[in-house]
Amino acid sequence: MRVLGVDPGLTRCGVGVVEGVAGRPLTMLGVGVVRTAADAELGHRLVAIERGIEEWLDAHRPEFVAVERVFSQHNVRTVMGTAQASAVAMLCASRRGIPVALHTPSEVKAAVTGSGRADKAQVGAMVTRLLRLDAPPKPADAADALALAICHIWRAPALNRLQQAHAQHSVRKVTR
Repeated sequence: MRVLGVDPGLTRCGVGVVEGVAGRPLTMLGVGVVRTAADAELGHRLVAIERGIEEWLDAHRPEFVAVERVFSQHNVRTVMGTAQASAVAMLCASRRGIPVALHTPSEVKAAVTGSGRADKAQVGAMVTRLLRLDAPPKPADAADALALAICHIWRAPALNRLQQAHAQHSVRKVTR
């Protein structure tokens, strides 16, 4: 399974591609950050993020895109920018028919480190270890994108089973 992880943000949008299956060693295929100028007009920033994500989709051809689920923050400006960048990532993937999965920050931290309260340094250290890298990816947005991809690879089989069970249950209800 090849997954593009996206850690959305207006100034720095982390992107990382990981390939593998649960229970086997994973391979990082690429990691980076799509950057926009903080003083640029919002529309131009969103277009720049779209272009950057499209380039990653073209270059790596992922089967899934995993995006960090936006949650309530104290700074409304920050959460709005994150939500807008997240929507751009989801749109790019959906336009191509690539399934999108949303994962909460605590879900990603728990999957990668074993603790939903892990800090950025702990996430970076575990990403480095799991992908057999020489050093943690910088900036933290890039490491977070890889963590999202790892989380999805590990959790997708269980999520698929849950979705199939729910679909079968729904079919049984309709036919009764």
